[in-house]
Amino acid sequence: MDNVLIVVDDLEAVVAFFVELGMELEGKGPLEGRWAERVIGLDGVRQDIAMLRTPDGHGRVELAKFHRPKAVEPEPKNAPANTLGIRRIMFAVDDIEDAIARLRTHGAELVGELERYEDSFLLCYVRGPEGIVVGLAEQLG
Repeated sequence: MDNVLIVVDDLEAVVAFFVELGMELEGKGPLEGRWAERVIGLDGVRQDIAMLRTPDGHGRVELAKFHRPKAVEPEPKNAPANTLGIRRIMFAVDDIEDAIARLRTHGAELVGELERYEDSFLLCYVRGPEGIVVGLAEQLG
């Protein structure tokens, strides 16, 4: 896998959220032109993108803010975990409680509860800016 795309409205807020999670901003800038229109199947595309890399260097998240055509709102806005499609991205963290506290400074809230899975992991889902859900997993032992 190279990257996952998340369409956002407030690019700066979402970049700050993922940087707080430990990702590194590789770069950002405009994206438009006929080649982009042909790839994504939309006419008149003008967007700003930001690419972030995981600390281990193996995964990336691409964020896109569409100026043209305008982004479409999902229904319902904060879809539950059983909604069809991609629901979350899971990140490994060293200290889950610290990660939750830091993400809360960016408006994040727990979706459910912080739970222990056997003697293996502490797990939770966090809803961040624009309703983006990330899973957090701290390996135990």
